Order: sequence, then structure tokens, then C-alpha cells
Amino acid sequence: MADSAPLLNGVDHPATIRAKPPRIASLDVFRGLCVFLMMLVDYGGSIFPIIAHSPWNGLHLADFVMPFFLFIAGVSLALVYKKVTNRAEATWKAVFKALKLFLLGVLLQGGYFHGVTSLTFGVDIERIRWFGILQRIALGYIVAALCEIWLSRQTWGEVAFFRSYYWHWVTVWFVCTRLGIQSIEPTSMLPSNDSFVYLVKCSVRGDLGPACSSAGMIDRCILGVDHLYLKPVYRNLKECNLSADGGVPESSPPWCHAPFDPEGILSSLTAAVTCIIGLQYGHILAHIEDHKGRLNAWSLFSVSIFVLGSFLVFIGIPVNKSLYTISYMLITSASAGITFCALYLLIDVYGYRCITSVLEWMGIHSLSIFVLVTSNLAIIAIQGLYWSDPENNIVHWVITRFVHK
Repeated sequence: MADSAPLLNGVDHPATIRAKPPRIASLDVFRGLCVFLMMLVDYGGSIFPIIAHSPWNGLHLADFVMPFFLFIAGVSLALVYKKVTNRAEATWKAVFKALKLFLLGVLLQGGYFHGVTSLTFGVDIERIRWFGILQRIALGYIVAALCEIWLSRQTWGEVAFFRSYYWHWVTVWFVCTRLGIQSIEPTSMLPSNDSFVYLVKCSVRGDLGPACSSAGMIDRCILGVDHLYLKPVYRNLKECNLSADGGVPESSPPWCHAPFDPEGILSSLTAAVTCIIGLQYGHILAHIEDHKGRLNAWSLFSVSIFVLGSFLVFIGIPVNKSLYTISYMLITSASAGITFCALYLLIDVYGYRCITSVLEWMGIHSLSIFVLVTSNLAIIAIQGLYWSDPENNIVHWVITRFVHK
């Protein structure tokens, strides 16, 4: 990757790397595709709910964006850390990069910047949200980077896909078997908002519903209920009777009033596995020279984990983005692998870069675009252009015609 590669690709260039790997255009295009999909589902999801996040179990277009970001970060890491001469120095640089990305995420999604209908700023420290998109990418990045720096044998042979990186697979196995179920012990839930406290009694072991999952319990105990996402997507479930203005009536079940962070602690640990899986695709890219060999290995790997994920769904583990269940992790990782195969074939094998040049540019500048979109700076710029009256602008027109119609 080139020196200008942004933080969103999960790549840094420590001095411990001996040589710069060649730039793979499909990596930038894939990253740009992730940014485009993010903007599409963020702004189009209000108009077309079918592409917005699934309220709980299931898969919509928006549910692929986060795994795609994590996957491509893992692929890029394998190229950056192909040769590491000083593990301690590389570790400190990786930790520093992850910390910067995490703090940037807190600034952008912690509540400091407000929505498009309230273009102001400022956040009460007692209610700041600690986790979000960039924070999850930072956690996945550092987990995958540490695996690559300290657990890789740096050899390659006929069976080296498993032999050279078997400790990576041990890490994946541990996370999936110990943390992937997402509901270990039921508990009483005590969510609160500005005025009320609601009590939910949980009595079923292994509950994967929005009320009693261990992911929510851990976040409430460790982070605090005031530091969680205030408008979880499960409020769109019919049980919550969400009104047109986004309010939850008092007649709805108590858990509908509860904050819940879809990028919380427990689910972020499972999400890091997606980054490790992307790392294995990057190993194939780094060590196999011919296009056919790369595509065959990627395709076999993608099909295998997709079948495994489908089997887990069949035996009762739901596909759930908010909990980042094992089945969701495997199916979305396989989808990312298949998408990457298609882009690699189109761009790096057949050379059709002209038709994806816009996505490639977006991928190279992905972090800058993410900051502009998430902070609403882009919206401020667009909203500042009006005719006659400040409300006569395209942002207000779209919101009144499509979002709040």
C-alpha cells in the first residue's frame, strides 16, 4: 500500500517493515465501495427501509458495511506486516495508530456532533458514547495486528495456510467458542432514559433477544447505561410500536426504551475475528504470486466459511448484526471474500480500472470522507446553499419530502 493510505484501511507503515508491497487497486476500490455503501444506507435508509439495518435478526444491505470494513483492514495488514524486523517497535506503532483511530471515533460518534436537523455541537461527558464504527475498526485492527506481529511463523508451503498461521486460528476458535454465543447468563435489565427506570426479568438461559442478551448486560455494567447508543435499531421492531417521530410509547415492552450499543464490548471481540479472517486473505495475496492460485484459494475459503455460517443458522444461531453472532460473522466475511474476488478479477486481472476510478479515489481518501459525512460537515456545506430563506435548501427539502413525510 502507498504511504497515503488512510487510517480507515487499517494500515500503518512502521519503520520495521523492510520493503513496501505493491499497491493492489482492488483494495482501494473495495474500501471505496464500503464508503459508498455507508453513505447510501445512512442517507437512503430513511427513504428505503429495506436497505437500512435489520431491526434484529436478519440481513439487510446496511449490515454488510461494517464486516466489509473490518475484512479489508485485515487484508491490508497482511501486506504491511509481511516482514517485521522489530516486533516491539511494530507493536507500539500499531497501538498508537489504533488509539488515534479510537479517539477520533469518540469525537465523531460520541455525541459531540449533532444530527442534520440540529447542526450544533457539544456533549455532556457523563453521556458520551464510547463505542462506535471507528472504535470497532480500531479494536479489530489492533487484535489482527498483534496476531500478525507476534503469532505468525512467516513461512509458506503447501499447507502453510494453516501451518504458518495456526495460532491465528486458535485465536479465532477461542473467540468463537467462548464469546460467540452472546448470551451466557440471563440477568435483570435496568435500562434508563432521562426520566424512568425499567425492569426486565430474564429467566431463560441463552436468550438472544434484545431484552436479555449478555452483550447488553456487559455494556450496561462496564460502560454504564448513559454511555450507550440511545436509539438502537431494534426499536423498529413491531413490538415497540415506534411512532413517526421516533418516539416509543409507554405501552411498549420495557426493553424498547432501553439504550443498546450495536458496537459494544462483547460484539466487538467477535467482530475482530472478521479482521483476522481478512488477514488470512491477505496472506494468500502476499504469498501466492499467480492470479489463478489466489482466486482459487480465496474462492475455496469463502465458500467454506459461508457453508459453515449457513449450517450454524440451520441449527439455530441467528444472523444478528447487533450481537455480531458467529453465523453473522461467517456469512458476512464470506460475502466480503466473494466481493473481493470479483473486484480483484475485474480490476487487477482484467484491468478495468476506468469503470471503478471513482470508487478507487473514495477508497484512497476513505477516512477524510468518513469524517466529513459523520461529523455532518458535508451536510453543513450543502445546507448552506439556499434560495431566499435558509429553509429553502436541498437537505431540508429531502428531509421534509422523504424522511418525515
